[in-house]
Parts: sequence; C-alpha cells; structure tokens
Amino acid sequence: MSTKNICFYFQVHQPVRLRTYRFFDIGKDHYYYDDFANRQIMKKVADKCYLPMNQLLLDLIYQHDGQFKVSFSITGTALDQFEAFAPEVLESFQRLAATGCVEFLAETYSHSLSSLQSKEEFMYQVHKHSERIAELFGITPTVFRNTELIYNDHIGEMVYQMGYKGMLTEGARHVLAWKSPNFLYYHPSEPKLKLLLKNFRLSDDIAFRFSEQAWSEWPLTTEKYIDWVKALPWNEEVINLFMDYETFGEHQWESTGIFDFMRALPERILNDTEFTFHTPSEVIQQLQPVSALHVPDTISWADEERDLTAWLGNDLQDDAFQALYSCREMIDQCDDPALLRDWAYLQTSDHFYYMCTKFFNDGDVHKYFNHYDSPYEAYINYMNVLADFKARLQTEINNQPDTLKPFLEYGTESIEARLDF
Repeated sequence: MSTKNICFYFQVHQPVRLRTYRFFDIGKDHYYYDDFANRQIMKKVADKCYLPMNQLLLDLIYQHDGQFKVSFSITGTALDQFEAFAPEVLESFQRLAATGCVEFLAETYSHSLSSLQSKEEFMYQVHKHSERIAELFGITPTVFRNTELIYNDHIGEMVYQMGYKGMLTEGARHVLAWKSPNFLYYHPSEPKLKLLLKNFRLSDDIAFRFSEQAWSEWPLTTEKYIDWVKALPWNEEVINLFMDYETFGEHQWESTGIFDFMRALPERILNDTEFTFHTPSEVIQQLQPVSALHVPDTISWADEERDLTAWLGNDLQDDAFQALYSCREMIDQCDDPALLRDWAYLQTSDHFYYMCTKFFNDGDVHKYFNHYDSPYEAYINYMNVLADFKARLQTEINNQPDTLKPFLEYGTESIEARLDF
C-alpha cells in the first residue's frame, strides 16, 4: 500500500500599503506608505490570526510528539512589517521553526509578479528571500512557492535552475483533465523538479466555505471532513492543503469555530485514517512522481479561472505593470537603499489586484481585499507614486559618476549590496 501524506501549507503575506498620493505630491513628497494603516492592520491580524494560530500549531506539534507538521512561506513584506510593528509574531514563528516540524519555503521577496516579466529580477528576489529565511529561521529553503501559486513550464525551468527540488502550484482542472491532484508530478523537461498540486476542493472547503451558511455542507465538522478524506481512491498518495494563513481568525473569524476545527483535525487524521502529516520536502523524498505535468499556459490559485486575470489583463493593470518594469534597466544601475526598497515594494502583486475590474463570481473576494473605493482610484494612486519614483530614479542615475559600472551583475558583490535595503 502506498504512503499516505497530508501536506499543510500556509501562505503568510501582508502588503506594504500605499498612502493616498496625489498628483500634486509628485516631486515634492517621496514617502509613499500608509504607516498608520499598515501598523493597525498588522496589529489586528497578529491578534486575531498569527499569534493564536502559531500557539495552536505549537501546541499540536508537542501534543502529537512531532507527528503533526506544517509548512509556510512568509513574504519579505510580511517579515519587514513583523520586525517593524509586531516582533512578537516573528518570535512565535521562530519558536515553530525550532521544533523541526515546520518547513519554510522560498518565494519572491516582495510577493511580486517578476516571474512573468524579468528572469533577472525574479532570481534576485528569490535569492534575497531565501537568504532572509535562513537568517531568521536557520533554514535554507529547498522547495519553492511562487506568488499566488503562479506557474507554467518556463517558470518551472527557472526554479529548477536556481537549485530547488520541488515547487507548489494549483491543481487546476483544465491542466489536470482526468488526472488527480493527489499525486506527485514532475516538470516535463526538468524531471528532477517535483510538483505538488493543491487539492483545491478540500483546501477551499476550509479557506472559503467554512463559514458559508448557504453551503450545502455547512457546518463543516471534523467528522465530515475525515469522511471526505477516507472516501478518496485507495491509491492516491498525498492531499495538499494549501491556503492563506489569514484564513484562521481573519477571513474565518474565531466565532465560526475555525480554531476548534483545526485543533481537533490532526488527532482525527492520525487516529482514523491511513494518512500522516509531512512537509513538502518530505513528500518529495518519500514519493515517486507518477508522470510529467505539462503547463504551457500560466495558472494560479486565484478565482474560478485559475489564471492571471486577478492581476493582469485589463487596461489599468497592464499599463501599470508595463510602466513599472520599464524601470528595470535603470534599477540595475542603482544602489540607493531607499530607491531599492521602493522598487521592491512597488512590485507587490496586491497593487495590481486592487485594479481588478472583475465583479462576477469573484467580485466579493476582490472587494474584501481592496481598500480603494474603485479599481480606477487604485490605478491613479499607483501611477502617481510610480511617476515620482521614476523621476527620483532618473535623477539618481544622472547624478552618478561616469566611472560607475553601468550594470550590476547578479551574483557579484555589487548586487549583494542590494540585500541591505
């Protein structure tokens, strides 16, 4: 009988939100961030989600003598704000890391869409993030998770070139067809890169439908959930439960019973099923992939379509995205810490998400995460900030001495200096 694995993965992310930045601020005020909102939101989510959920997971790890395991990817923007506004949250993640039952994955530092635009920027951000994880948690990631589970064959090739053994992505129906997400797969041209696919039904039952009283399966109990797990075909080897960490306490409030559900689930899994808990790297070590997975068109874990239209595709998003990455070559000539910080934070995918004009099946989700009154307001605000940023960047380049090396090469000491912004 095949090994049975449950792989819990949690995405931890907080964007650095922009303040209201008007046309008349361009050229006069170079600080772009809403520190009050960022601090308040971080404190709120820390109290409702990060601190109680981290303690719950720590208790479960000790209660089950290390048999319960989970994995995280934490964006650089979240780590920066933990340090600035909630150091106790960072300390609680470090306590989890010390158990040896928690794996931390690599991703882009600023939760960016750089994998779609610039190989050099993508590799740089992943390198920076991996170093940060090693610095804070003493763990060098070996498995990669791209922003929003964005994936295609080309991105997989880049991830393999960076030395990662595995990658997480979405078990999208239109990619899998008749195949099940509950197996390990591999990249078609780089077979050493293993692919773990999200079981979106069982994941979203927790992440999105748990408190949905109109849902035919509400209320979701551990007994019901275990029955669904046990009903899976006997030969399926891994259930990948991937979700935003803010599911617990923030998107699904404590009053819904979400913490009680999670507290009871591991014991029921271990006692009543053949499944055990493993991290992504352990799944890769224990299982043999069943086949290659060819993904020519880009997928993500967002919305009904599982594509990129949450961030790119309408005129607002595409214009802002192209305007941002038109700065890329100038950034290669920049070593100013403030500009490099702003460059990183302006790449965060949330800025483009706020410009989404989709208000059909996924409209409520988009409005929940959007602090702007409209996508057009988000676009105008972002482009005002970007106009000031580009002017500062051009001034910085113009003021550099002629002897300055024109392009900073990835992997050299000069590029390493960027890690300090």
